[in-house]
Amino acid sequence: MSEDEKREPFDRYIARSYREGLEEQQKALRKNIVVTPAHYTAWDVEPVEFILRNDMEFWRGNVVKYVMRCGSKKYDGMDKSQSEITDLEKAKRYIDMRINTLRGKNPTDVE
Repeated sequence: MSEDEKREPFDRYIARSYREGLEEQQKALRKNIVVTPAHYTAWDVEPVEFILRNDMEFWRGNVVKYVMRCGSKKYDGMDKSQSEITDLEKAKRYIDMRINTLRGKNPTDVE
């Protein structure tokens, strides 16, 4: 048996181990993106924890969420400034919906 033939099973083992390691890293990364996305971890307390601890209403929680992440999340096809403006507009939308509710209007009416 040649040296190459002796090494072949070991090479397959290394290749398989490497692939399995990559798969585990990718799974961990996907989980991390879902559980602790970078645009929410810039603060000592993540928005979801702050919102839940303070038993906030849906609209108020969304305002907090979008304001806290603005400037940290980059949307596809947008630069950093456009992305920040988008999150601020989302926060503003929830504020406008609350104002509509307080005025007795349909919350989703657009003015």
